[in-house]
Amino acid sequence: MSTNKLKKTDLQIRRMTYSALFLAIAMVLPFITGQIPQIGAMLSPMHIPVLLCGFLCGWPWGIAVGFIAPLLRGALFGMPALFPTGVAMAFELAVYGGLTGFLYRVFPRRIWRVVPVLIISMIAGRVVWGIVRLALAGLTGNSFTWALFLAGAVTNAIPGIILHIILIPILVTAMERAGLSLND
Repeated sequence: MSTNKLKKTDLQIRRMTYSALFLAIAMVLPFITGQIPQIGAMLSPMHIPVLLCGFLCGWPWGIAVGFIAPLLRGALFGMPALFPTGVAMAFELAVYGGLTGFLYRVFPRRIWRVVPVLIISMIAGRVVWGIVRLALAGLTGNSFTWALFLAGAVTNAIPGIILHIILIPILVTAMERAGLSLND
């Protein structure tokens, strides 16, 4: 086997391993913050490993981990409830993981690029969450109002948004310096 092909295979195996680790963290991390449900939900702990996966492994892996995490966690542990919360979160987190991975490769290589990529991805993910919740409400005959969107995507999420904007750049920078980034 050629050296180039071997390196590509090694890179794919490392990405798959990292992604599995991030998926496992997405399963466990909500248990840590979930001891106080109001605080746990506001901090959005499942979002952290998905965002890291997008940044460090790339957009395909970020999409996969983002989409699978809430559905798998809902099926295994009953939280989040699979419908409508888990389904809407699956699309939201897939956008998080996909956009962070894609935009991080596209933006100029500067230390500050993590923050705008993170903010754009978080906004897009929350918009997609709202669209999916609206579609699911339409399918079931329920209502999903502008006030419910603002409460779910912005007001109740402010602590998590602040946590992610502080924590994710620190973690991504540290992991890159340690040579752990595979998003090339």
